[in-house]
Amino acid sequence: MNSTIYGDSAIRRSSLYGASIENTFAGVLSFMRRNYSRDLTGVDVVVSGIPLDLATTFRPGARLGPGGIRAASVQLSNLLPYPWGFDPFQNLAVIDYGDCWIDVHNPLTIPAAIVEHARTILASGAKMLTFGGDHFVTYPLLKAHAEKYGKPLSLIHFDAHCDTWPDDKHDSMNHGTMFYKAVKEGLIDPATSVQVGLRTWNDDFMGFNVIDAPWVHANGAQVTLQKILSIVDKRPTYLTFDIDCLDPAFAPGTGTPVPGGLSSAQALEIIRGMEPVNLVGMDVVEVSPPFDQSEITALAAAHIAADLLCVLRNQKLATGKRP
Repeated sequence: MNSTIYGDSAIRRSSLYGASIENTFAGVLSFMRRNYSRDLTGVDVVVSGIPLDLATTFRPGARLGPGGIRAASVQLSNLLPYPWGFDPFQNLAVIDYGDCWIDVHNPLTIPAAIVEHARTILASGAKMLTFGGDHFVTYPLLKAHAEKYGKPLSLIHFDAHCDTWPDDKHDSMNHGTMFYKAVKEGLIDPATSVQVGLRTWNDDFMGFNVIDAPWVHANGAQVTLQKILSIVDKRPTYLTFDIDCLDPAFAPGTGTPVPGGLSSAQALEIIRGMEPVNLVGMDVVEVSPPFDQSEITALAAAHIAADLLCVLRNQKLATGKRP
């Protein structure tokens, strides 16, 4: 009997593993057609969305980012990912958990809701790959990850902005101040963390190692990768990718675009070299579909996320353990 699933595997597949046959233009739009589920049993990686854009300082729309990234991932589920040449889901159990519920009409409840969302997932032993939403979402995610893995964590931060502008207001939500707060609270260690692609100024970078965009352009992706690896070493590390790290030519659909950024090719080459990193959590944020053109921003985000899953698959096979 032919057990191949044709269409809508996100709600029809019984196993956590394996692929299916889908029309790329149709069907239930989970990320890479993974099972939609809240059952965390045996799951290696949980994909979920946080549809928040109340902390933006310029253009809105990142609340639609999780859906945009899922929609852009359809081709990635039908072909073996390049340049890997394997189906990561033969070995890596990944589900799409759906979106974190937030009460946008009661904003002060949102950070705690995100922390609790993450705690529930992390308690299962699974890792998180989260889609924003604006970059503020990384702050409550870091709180939950630091509880799970111990603080301070190291941070690999791809961005046009340092996001360390001063903010000592307890209840403020601002997508440009999260890492100021995270450093002040001891969630991350700036001396063992790195910010990649920056091209905006701050008088105080709070001790972070900065690899700005001009440096990447001058030295290349492989040299940049080696510098990143030497900074974080084997420490528990959270990776956050703000899509505005990419030049607006490659990612126009974002809230605060800045010219002079990385190309999608440069970013993907660096991401594909992350296997030596002790990744404890990951996110891709700031995709704003209303400002996108032909989905190229969402496509870049989906490919970055897919490559991160391929990295985790290789880590699982190398260690024989859950990534």
